Amino acid sequence: MKFKTNYLLYILCLVILLFNNYELTFVVWSLTALITLRTTFSKNFIYIISCYIAILLISFLSELFFYDNAIFNKVRDVTYLLKPIVGLVLGYNFAKKYANNTLIYIVNCGVFLSIIHIVIVLFAVVSHNTLSVSEIRDYAGYFNDFEPYVFILILFASKFNIVISKQKRFIYLIIVGISILSYLSRTNFIQLIILILAVKGFFNLNVRSIKIIGFTIFATLIGYTLIYNYNPKRKGSFTDEFLYKVKIIPIEAFKTKINKDDWKDFNDNFRSFENIKTVNQVFYGGTQAVISGKGLGSTVDIGRVMFNNDKTNVRYYPFLHNAFSTIFLKSGLLGIIIYLLSIYLISKKIISNDIQVNNLNKLLLGSGIFLIMSSWVFMGFYLKLDSKSILIGLLLGYREYLNNQFLNSKEVIPPTEIGIQS
Repeated sequence: MKFKTNYLLYILCLVILLFNNYELTFVVWSLTALITLRTTFSKNFIYIISCYIAILLISFLSELFFYDNAIFNKVRDVTYLLKPIVGLVLGYNFAKKYANNTLIYIVNCGVFLSIIHIVIVLFAVVSHNTLSVSEIRDYAGYFNDFEPYVFILILFASKFNIVISKQKRFIYLIIVGISILSYLSRTNFIQLIILILAVKGFFNLNVRSIKIIGFTIFATLIGYTLIYNYNPKRKGSFTDEFLYKVKIIPIEAFKTKINKDDWKDFNDNFRSFENIKTVNQVFYGGTQAVISGKGLGSTVDIGRVMFNNDKTNVRYYPFLHNAFSTIFLKSGLLGIIIYLLSIYLISKKIISNDIQVNNLNKLLLGSGIFLIMSSWVFMGFYLKLDSKSILIGLLLGYREYLNNQFLNSKEVIPPTEIGIQS
């Protein structure tokens, strides 16, 4: 495959995330988006982008008329709130630029990133002489939304018309699969399940899909019951550490009462603690704050200094794990409604007789379902290390390209001339 300048720029946009430096990521993404910018976008894509622009605009107006937050915080929020827009445009540009080669380029890029991640994991294990889940993830990364999409594209290569030999397909699945497993991310495992069910068409409700989803839920409950009864230790073996994280899934982000003086309860349920603090502080701001948020530069006072994953001590949080809570803080209920609208528009299918377009419809429906869950526990599009905005923008652009190609290729059959028999 011949590498082109623009393609190398897209690879750089994904590799740069490994450095965990948002400022650098934002600059690289923005420059690449400008360099590859197209002058035409579809109506549906414009509607989606407009949702995120509206969230930013509401946050700006709320701060302008009702608050006076620090200028640094306002500038920082602008870059954070622009990230979904830049990511979606990047992906959309990529799909329109490379047309039929779009998916195979992405697959090759995903395999390359997976190899890098596996090397980093091995280095972490050897250099730190540890199999601790927390230490490995701290060094090699907590999750990656990009690689599960690549895994799905390889797994269902025929559905997406990706031409790849059986041997190469098997090797790619092993490489990407090992990399995903190495993240030890509960979110990525759930993402894979949702996307597989989506591509198989099990979210199109019928008797068969209801049975499959029901069985999946039942199997999940059985598995969780076994893990719960096993009672894994918080600081135990490699297996115990991971299973403990699985055990606390149902309450970690949904608990309503947390003892902040109990370090175990506080740390295990910190996502819920953030949500409680955010809701309380926004409601304390009155009706205006609830409707349109506390604007650009607003923060949540956690009540104590915390050492975060960026290796800094923070008490006032500008963005939280929960994208809905973050949007509620910045742009209120209006922002949440608009954000949900954007997810609906992403999930909305294009009516087409083309098989590949319909398969992309299914994948985007799964993406919308996953995005709701991801937004609750991991910031959705707004996470600093997120790359799925690029992937979803790409899928939207590629689906449009295929649909237009299908419509243009249909032969227009002239009406039959009706003669009058004598």
